[in-house]
Amino acid sequence: MAPAVRGKVGNLPLELTSFVGRRREVTEARRLLSVSRLVTLTGIGGVGKTRLALRVAEESRRVFEDGVWLVELGELQEDALLPEMVAAVLGLREQSANRTLDSLTEYLADRHLLLVLDNCEHVVDAAAAFADTVLRSCPELRILATSREQLGIGGEAPLRVPPLSVPDLDRRSSGRGVSRGDAVTLFTERACAAVPGFGLTEDNQVAVARICQRLDGLPLPIELAAGRLRAMSAEQILDRLNDRYRLLTGGSRGAPSRQQTLRLCIDWSHELCSERERTLWARMSVFAGGFELDAAEGICAGDLTPDELLDVVAALIDRSILIREEAGAVVRYRLLETLREYGREKLRESGEYAAMRRRHRDWYERLARAAEAGWIGPRQAAWIARLGREQPNLREAMEFCSTEPGEAEAGLRIANSVYLFWLSRGLLGEGRHWLDLALDRQGGEPTTARVRALYADSVLAGNQGDIPAGTALIEQAGEIAEALDDDAVRALVTHGVGQLAVCSGDLRLAVDSFEKVLDAFRAQRNPLLLIATLLGLALAHGLLGDAERAVACQEEALAITESRGESVYRAYALCTLGLALWQSDPRRATGLLEQGLRLSRVVDDLLGSAICVEALAWIAAGDRLARRAAVLLGAAHSLWRSVGSQGVVVPALLAYHEQTELLVRAALGERAFDAAFGQGADLGFDEGIAYALDEHPQAQARVPQNGAAPGLTRREQQVADLVAQGLTNKAIAEQLVIAQRTVEGHVEHVLAKLGFNSRAQVAAWVVEQAQVEDRAR
Repeated sequence: MAPAVRGKVGNLPLELTSFVGRRREVTEARRLLSVSRLVTLTGIGGVGKTRLALRVAEESRRVFEDGVWLVELGELQEDALLPEMVAAVLGLREQSANRTLDSLTEYLADRHLLLVLDNCEHVVDAAAAFADTVLRSCPELRILATSREQLGIGGEAPLRVPPLSVPDLDRRSSGRGVSRGDAVTLFTERACAAVPGFGLTEDNQVAVARICQRLDGLPLPIELAAGRLRAMSAEQILDRLNDRYRLLTGGSRGAPSRQQTLRLCIDWSHELCSERERTLWARMSVFAGGFELDAAEGICAGDLTPDELLDVVAALIDRSILIREEAGAVVRYRLLETLREYGREKLRESGEYAAMRRRHRDWYERLARAAEAGWIGPRQAAWIARLGREQPNLREAMEFCSTEPGEAEAGLRIANSVYLFWLSRGLLGEGRHWLDLALDRQGGEPTTARVRALYADSVLAGNQGDIPAGTALIEQAGEIAEALDDDAVRALVTHGVGQLAVCSGDLRLAVDSFEKVLDAFRAQRNPLLLIATLLGLALAHGLLGDAERAVACQEEALAITESRGESVYRAYALCTLGLALWQSDPRRATGLLEQGLRLSRVVDDLLGSAICVEALAWIAAGDRLARRAAVLLGAAHSLWRSVGSQGVVVPALLAYHEQTELLVRAALGERAFDAAFGQGADLGFDEGIAYALDEHPQAQARVPQNGAAPGLTRREQQVADLVAQGLTNKAIAEQLVIAQRTVEGHVEHVLAKLGFNSRAQVAAWVVEQAQVEDRAR
């Protein structure tokens, strides 16, 4: 069973504030999850559905051996991209022509995991269709959804999330003050965070209780109210709430009362903001998901200086309007979805909505174009990380271009610039979606941007093995190139023909196409297309048996990438050069592949990493390091699956994989091979690469090489032998006539003493020691 990418078993965020109340709901939700495969937490906005789902998921973590995974749908605008978002959270990179939903279903078929689909209400039909499809095909899958309405499919177990309990002011116990309730507890804890030293007293407890009562126990407005204690007393807060109720009693009578209460609370919070804070709140609502300070300065600042903008941002954070988040060394800001929707209403009322959306689109177009311009350079890894963080905003910008008349050409430009990111991250399905949409909206006008989009779409299709679609796209590009009569555009199309030829196996056509444009790209001083052409030639020449020409092309590409501090294409150059030399010069090939693997790790390139680990397995087999080769084959297999492939992506190299596997199986025997292969497959992204690079020799040194167990007791050795036979802890306990809990302790001791982290590793070690002893006899 292949693990999730980067060694993680789940992605639940850590709780930054205390979780208050909800004992009954947590217990009931966990009970429903034990008997139903789809549980939906329903309720109005601000009632705490997400927080409850995260607590339930955290407490259920041990039940799901393949992890608990949170998929946040609040930023999703395109229903069709829901499977893409799930795949991205699980760390899958789509490389095949299969639909993402089909690939996801295949991936989840044998996994025991919990998916938390958060904020489904605006894509409820897509969420329902997705859940219905995967649950029918994946028997060990569970889904916990949050939505303002049920998904409405068979087998769904809905659970309404009520407000927190509030005190009953009519039933005060004499001498004891007001009964607290969970709502008062929440207010008090958040108030202590806002004003250290705050506590309930005889003077403020009634006001606090009435605040919670007026807000119907809704967590979001209660937390906002508690934050106001920085500037007001509890009595003053209560007075302002009463004022707002009287002012807004003419609202929609058809809306639920609690929804009106939430609206009143947000109105009141808005009223407490300064004019600058209100303006910035409204303008920041144009962002989808998070944003960084430079984006706020470029889009929302207006006449504010950078220092003034930063002061207003800090004030909005203090008022709990903005959420501050850290992404590595970067600080990002986010509006809660409810507050974002409110801000957009105010932005529309101000008449700035259309202008701010255009400013947003322009700024993110510039960001994407800057990333493209700096792609072949030392900041490439930083650009990849930034575009990864900005995907919701880039989608928002492209959505604007697809819906606003006259903006289609800009949509093509953005998609063309983001294409390199989609390709490097394996987001092939998403890239094709946006390119197809931009091409459709543009309507066929013969422009250079359209040719570039057709070229990019063709490359993505070819990498998915969708040769017919790729061919149709590049043929359209060729027709427009002739109409434009532009040599640079013709060269791009010819390069696209070569790329597609490599994917389809027409290597002669690939060589001819790349040779035609090589000098043109040198003359244009276009490092990106020059490197891509050299690597395409290297691969085609190598597969045709012209090793000398292949090496020459690879070394030229390597020299260009090294001089510019680039990572992605340098990793591919090192990898392909290692592939060309692995039989004739395995020592040099090993160094090249290890360099390529380190670079692939930096930019999170799973496909490049898979190729490097695979080739290192071939070299290990040639060096008669059979067990190491088997572990590496398992690690490579896990990486291949994570990019949506069943194995080696270059067909001509498949024979080497098959030969290596036969050789290693013969050396180890079926049982030992399967155990070692399983150990490699159980390694995550970081652990697999660390093993391939020998970065943890101390752990390997703890594995005995002479048949002697390192300090295992007689009972521990017995347990290890039975683990190797495939027995469960319960079966071992029955055979040794000891308690199952005792067996669990012995297994933990064995793992610790051997330096292992899985039963498969123990099994492989036991078999290996038996072989050593047999040879010694």
